[in-house]
Amino acid sequence: MANVIVNRVKEFLKRFPPFTFLNEASLGLVAKGVEVKYFAQGEHLFSQGDPAQDFFFVLKEGSVQLSENKDGQERVVEVCDEGDVFGVLALLGKRPYILTAKAREDSLLYAIPVSIFEKILNENSRVSLYFAAGFASGQVVVRSDLSQSQKARRDFTELSKDNGLMIFSGQSDLNYSTDVLTCQKGTTILIAVEKMAAKGVGSIVIVDQNQFPLGIITDKDIRNRLVAHQKSYDTPVEELMTSPVMTKSKEAGFSDLYLTMIKNRLHHLIFTEDGTLKSKVTGILSDHDILLSQGNSPAVLINALMNTWEVDEMAKIRNRAERLLKYYLENEVAMDFVANIISEINDIIIQRAVQLAINKHSPNYPEASKVKFCFLSMGSEGREEQLLRTDLDNAIVFEDVPKELAENTQAYMLLIAQEVMETLFLCGFQACPADMMATNPKWCQPLSQWKKYFSDWILSPNQQALLNATIFFDFRAVFGHKKLAEELTGHIYQEISDKSIFLNFLAKNALLNPPPLGFFRNFLVEKSGEQKDKFDIKLRAMMPLADMARLLVLSHRVVGINNTFKRFEKLAELEPNYTELLIEAGKAYEILMRMRAIEGLKSGNSGRYIHPEDLGKLQRQLLKNTFAPIDELQKIMRIRFQLDFFTS
Repeated sequence: MANVIVNRVKEFLKRFPPFTFLNEASLGLVAKGVEVKYFAQGEHLFSQGDPAQDFFFVLKEGSVQLSENKDGQERVVEVCDEGDVFGVLALLGKRPYILTAKAREDSLLYAIPVSIFEKILNENSRVSLYFAAGFASGQVVVRSDLSQSQKARRDFTELSKDNGLMIFSGQSDLNYSTDVLTCQKGTTILIAVEKMAAKGVGSIVIVDQNQFPLGIITDKDIRNRLVAHQKSYDTPVEELMTSPVMTKSKEAGFSDLYLTMIKNRLHHLIFTEDGTLKSKVTGILSDHDILLSQGNSPAVLINALMNTWEVDEMAKIRNRAERLLKYYLENEVAMDFVANIISEINDIIIQRAVQLAINKHSPNYPEASKVKFCFLSMGSEGREEQLLRTDLDNAIVFEDVPKELAENTQAYMLLIAQEVMETLFLCGFQACPADMMATNPKWCQPLSQWKKYFSDWILSPNQQALLNATIFFDFRAVFGHKKLAEELTGHIYQEISDKSIFLNFLAKNALLNPPPLGFFRNFLVEKSGEQKDKFDIKLRAMMPLADMARLLVLSHRVVGINNTFKRFEKLAELEPNYTELLIEAGKAYEILMRMRAIEGLKSGNSGRYIHPEDLGKLQRQLLKNTFAPIDELQKIMRIRFQLDFFTS
């Protein structure tokens, strides 16, 4: 029986990072040490200020909210869902919990012992980097849906070794103090504290007569080891100091310094002349210095977003993200990384916006505010491809409620949607011209109605239904009860399997735009109107690829991959006969995304229309090269879905 439970735990954990990075032996070791815990609705897992427990949590079933108490007011910071990992920052930093965790509903959790996981953290660099990114971005929850972003970060770190770029700043940009406050062994705490106060610093390094480091005392040590235990201020510093200290040479690379601090849960790292304890102190690096050294890096932007509830500040941060995007595009950083980072920033803004809306409107809707809902991003944002702040497609799905509560519930959800969209508009995003937004009552509906929508589109695939399918089939849960989205996905695949002819209609729709080259190998450009003589990169090149990628993943029943070039990557595995073509299609889409984003930033618009004459010879050829896989895939789709014999 014990083995059965261990295997169940293993099967669950290996679906989510950081456990996806473990080999079978390590995963088995973790699974054996897991303690299964049940918490009833309203029960506390831990409270703000409690000492860190000797395990961290993974949510198996249910929902847990993390909140903070400021000035007697409780504010919900995060809501955890299946696969989310939390309690890690308090544990790895050996700090008291900064938030309170409470079960929002009956919940089942896996408690992972730190005694087992610490060894893995020290030996497995992928796990260390995963948590390092979380530390840098100020996350209190390690999200299961960030795994691709973390992969992109790792890929980019490897890429940067070749082109001189780093996700974190190089050593030359590293801020640290060379004027280190020190005192000799035997000094009283009173004198040490006076020195710290006079210099306005939060730490002091204890040294021997040779100025070799022996230990360190921080403000926190004084509170916890002196004041809390009512010790005398005449206590010598060596009785309170943390010893031995960790030392490095200031010549060490940024990644080495950063990971040393993460792996050893350090808030301060001491520099010495040769990097050992047997040489003089030359500097001190704090975790705050690390954050400041990263300038406009994703970690800093994400950390800033996670630490503000001011919409004006969020807008400023999103403007900084635009500059970051420009830098990435100019330096030809991998689009996989760029798309994940910008999507992550967009997601956090949406999540903060929804939480702000809930905090504002829930007091006036006590019943409706208890209804589970999920905010969905769709279209390009749903596919994690919206690099520019163009129009947004989104929706809300909420659980079914009794008829007498339906009107009040939808009214509450529409208020949430309106508040979210206003926040997003202030952050520079644009409204959808077709009104495919959660503020439209049609797209703010209970789960049963959403199921009916998709059933109707699949069973009666007219032109409008197919248009809706190209947008709504790419939905992605960004905030809320993700199981609602999962249930909707399951319903869609069931309906498609019951009426597979829908895929033929979808294929016909995907082939509406022919390869975008004319008979003489010229670009097919707009013939009239405002965009005359310009090439529509979205309609003629990106949409055909996105439509075919969607069609193929639906036909293979692939769940959980929305991004177009990631879909082609997966399809290349599933269809070995066309591996090369599908990989080429994915690369073509990345090139098109990059070109559109560059054009948009240059022109201050969506980047949809490009003037071929403005492109250099190499750029024109690169763009033409992306059309070849479109042509080849459309030929395959025509045969596979029998479109020459298929009439609607």
